[in-house]
Amino acid sequence: MKMIVSWTIIILLMYTAQTSLLTFLDYKGVSVNLMLLLTVSVAFIHGWKYGVAMGFVTGFLQDLTTGSFFGCTTFSYMTIGILFGKFSSHVFKDQFFFPVLSAPLAAVIHFFIMWILIFLIGYTVDIVYAVQNILIPFIVFQLVFAWLVHKVVFDFDKFAKRHG
Repeated sequence: MKMIVSWTIIILLMYTAQTSLLTFLDYKGVSVNLMLLLTVSVAFIHGWKYGVAMGFVTGFLQDLTTGSFFGCTTFSYMTIGILFGKFSSHVFKDQFFFPVLSAPLAAVIHFFIMWILIFLIGYTVDIVYAVQNILIPFIVFQLVFAWLVHKVVFDFDKFAKRHG
């Protein structure tokens, strides 16, 4: 129970930072997505089951609050939780290299999942414009903040193992 409360606090603190403080750092409306970084870090540290769970919680939270196509973000984050969680057994848990460098890949996967879902719903999106003005700044933001988020998740995990 204590772990659920602790993870809930971390999720809410990161979501609050993402939606309030970090919006001042946006570029043409694109900003960092801490929820996606949190999902990738949890998936790398704990495996695909926890990655899917974190993807569901963080994606559902974003779906509830953004007012966009409900369920698309949840599906995208859960898919990313599975993909990166499957690689967690091949990565040293103390290593920061892969989780940090995976942030741009996760951003690309999320972007294309969302683009495909929006296309399937029937909307047209200028893919060249979207890549230049949304995806590239998004990748840069994710790369800049990936180490910090992974450090928070890693340190919290070590703390929880010692005191849990």
